[in-house]
Amino acid sequence: ALPEKMFGVFPHEVVKRTSPLVRGFDDVFFAPHSRFTEVRAADIEAHPELELIAVSDEAGVYVAKSTDSQNFFVFGHPEYDRETLKAEYDRDVARGMAMALPAHYYPDDDPAREPAATWFSHAQLLYTNWLNYYVYQTTPYDISRAGERAGEEEASR
Repeated sequence: ALPEKMFGVFPHEVVKRTSPLVRGFDDVFFAPHSRFTEVRAADIEAHPELELIAVSDEAGVYVAKSTDSQNFFVFGHPEYDRETLKAEYDRDVARGMAMALPAHYYPDDDPAREPAATWFSHAQLLYTNWLNYYVYQTTPYDISRAGERAGEEEASR
């Protein structure tokens, strides 16, 4: 567990540029995090069947996957909308938790200002790339072969 909640919108960088999952990503992209736990990059790197895809100096691991591309691990919240971190902050404060403002979320750390949604385009690209490169392009068209990966039909003949 972390000593305090990892909470805010953090800059990330792609560490495996050849991964289709991050095709089209900017050099630096942003993603929300809201968690009390962490997975360390060194722990992922210790398992040869896993690979790091994107990380943040502040927030740590963001995306990893298995080398066979059957399992994907996203440690942030690309699905969050503009107001989700605000709602979580308000909820936790109402529960009496000592909470810092979400990092890099409110302009000038002023909760009276509307947060900038800096992660929407990358989130869309993450889901689109996953569906296109790892689901759609690897799914056979023949329903009787569902569960097999595209290209396996040649090896099974």
